[in-house]
Amino acid sequence: MNKKPKVVVIGGGSGISVVLRGLKYLPVELTAIVSVADDGGSSGALRKEFDSPPPGDLRNVLIALSDVEPIIEDVFQYRFKEESSIGAHPLGNLLIMAMNEITGNMGVAVDRLRKLFNIKAKILPATLERVVLYGETESGEIIEGESNIPLAQKRIKRVFYRNERVAPEENLKVLEEADLVVFGIGSLYTSLIPNLLLKGVKESLEKTKGKVVYVCNAMQQPGETEGYSAVDHIEAICEVIGDKIVKEIVVDTREIPEEILKRYRKQNSDKVVVDKHELKKRGLKVRDRDILEIDSKGMVRHHPYKLAATLYSLINNWEEFYV
Repeated sequence: MNKKPKVVVIGGGSGISVVLRGLKYLPVELTAIVSVADDGGSSGALRKEFDSPPPGDLRNVLIALSDVEPIIEDVFQYRFKEESSIGAHPLGNLLIMAMNEITGNMGVAVDRLRKLFNIKAKILPATLERVVLYGETESGEIIEGESNIPLAQKRIKRVFYRNERVAPEENLKVLEEADLVVFGIGSLYTSLIPNLLLKGVKESLEKTKGKVVYVCNAMQQPGETEGYSAVDHIEAICEVIGDKIVKEIVVDTREIPEEILKRYRKQNSDKVVVDKHELKKRGLKVRDRDILEIDSKGMVRHHPYKLAATLYSLINNWEEFYV
């Protein structure tokens, strides 16, 4: 039996789900390390009530990795009527919290649900501790809570935890053994960087035998990355883990229709400018690929299958796994 390359995707929110949705169909040993910094909506309420990591991003990853995704999505995203006592919560969140109560460990809970729904990829919470994310604006204001950081609508200097938080040993091990580590698309400061702040992650990324690749966001995010270029995204990441870990960046510099951009500009967003020369000056290999699409709502999205094919091609000596 041929050995499969090990691919680890780090992120949170809806962005990591897009990356995983395509990769799950490829012959790789896939692991998702998922942010648990969310404190808004149903996740925030459950996290507070049960004093546990929030389930929301983990729920979305379970859906994305399922082989019967539409069915699982219908079940996991179902909400009872708003006036009921559990009306605010997606059923998937309640299932995760129930399993967490049964096992006493969020990592074990998600792993049992993964097996229950015959999901082959590993799903690992970024930390098993309950964390509170803080943001510091360029003016020096401190904002408490992941959900509040983009709402402040102020340029972010950094995000941080008040106290040191630790990544589980299993997470560090899979990072070190990976053939490819992917920093997923999505919210830069509230979905990706919270994972990189955890103790042990930087050191494991320095030890990894595979390459580390960042999939750059296509569009700026209001409240987080307004006015950001691709270089700005990279610099924010390097502030946390140093400038020698990320080796490559995946972008799409093809034109976006002007009528689409006008809609984004009305929401204080725009296309992320990609200066290939500046990126290369930082020692990065720039992979410019046709990976974007416009969805039925006129939103710019990464195409999960095109993106997966691009990432698969970046695995070092990938052909050696199949000889």
